[in-house]
Amino acid sequence: MNLREPLLHGIYGYGLERPTDVQQRALKACTSGYDVIVQAPSGMGKTITFIIAVLQQLNMECKDCQALILVPTRELAQGIHRIVLALGEHMNVTCYACIGGVKFREDMKQVEAGVQVVVGTPGRIYDMLKRSVLHSENIKMFVLDEVDELLSRGYKDQIYDLSTMLPENVQVMVTSATKVFDLLEITAKLMNDPVKILFKIEERTLEGIRQFYVNVEREEWKLDTLYDLFDTLTITQAVIFCNTRQKIDWLTEKLRERNLTVSALHPDMDEKQRNDAIREFRTGSSRILVRTDMLESDTYIPQVSPVINYDLPTNRESYVHRIGRSGRFGRKGTAINFITNDEQQTLHHIEQYYNTRIEELPMNINDLI
Repeated sequence: MNLREPLLHGIYGYGLERPTDVQQRALKACTSGYDVIVQAPSGMGKTITFIIAVLQQLNMECKDCQALILVPTRELAQGIHRIVLALGEHMNVTCYACIGGVKFREDMKQVEAGVQVVVGTPGRIYDMLKRSVLHSENIKMFVLDEVDELLSRGYKDQIYDLSTMLPENVQVMVTSATKVFDLLEITAKLMNDPVKILFKIEERTLEGIRQFYVNVEREEWKLDTLYDLFDTLTITQAVIFCNTRQKIDWLTEKLRERNLTVSALHPDMDEKQRNDAIREFRTGSSRILVRTDMLESDTYIPQVSPVINYDLPTNRESYVHRIGRSGRFGRKGTAINFITNDEQQTLHHIEQYYNTRIEELPMNINDLI
């Protein structure tokens, strides 16, 4: 792919071993300056694709903003900010996350000092362009990440207004996990003959991930089953998904009583608590992360195996968001689903939806992980 040497150092240093299917198909078009639409399920490496493309095309001599990345949430902006700095570690790239909740004056100070990549939510970025705090004349890349989420949050008009303030020949890169009608309208208005890279929802998404279920029969037997699993397995780190905050708090406490190191993650935490939990898990000072579906945080949670669904997700789309992480970037992963008698039908629906097979957990599971 002829990527810059310092960028390759950052990519390997981040733990990426080989390009995902999305990266194999999309990176060349992105780094060649084409407008590109990537529509693929979560967990296939879309975000990393455009970050690599941005870093590859930066003019390192120029300290002004050259890439603008729009995202639907603060958490995602912070996650992408971290990844840009990690992948660009050997390039001395400058990046800033513009998000609500930070004093506008602080944003002004940072941006005026010179940043090459700016990532943020549409409202704050629009303000900064309008007030000429953020100068657009050197912006050559405009990325809309998770455009389906941006549209569902009502940002369409803001995106159009914002795009009129950018140079005419700006390269536009768009990612989406789902096909949305508005996407066609947006791309027709903003993009110039885009390269389209589209994946079916089930295509390759769960490849490389062994999926198992344990029929625990009754909800109250899940905890003992989990203890048995940890006694049997040699697990360095594991992520456990629950559906409610109450269950996360309860399970975290129970596991700590067994002298296991546990971090918890749910949407009711403030930003500092969430960042602390993620840092503990990333650095290995906690072995287990008990969490809910909270996709904004996923960008900077490391890839682990196994992923344990203590509760099956309430909607089947979340299944791939959860377990798709364990097999990312070509690594083999394992997912273990706890089901009660009442949940057998739900598991069957997940299998049908993703055209996948979830087998009963074998006795020799330790040999497989």
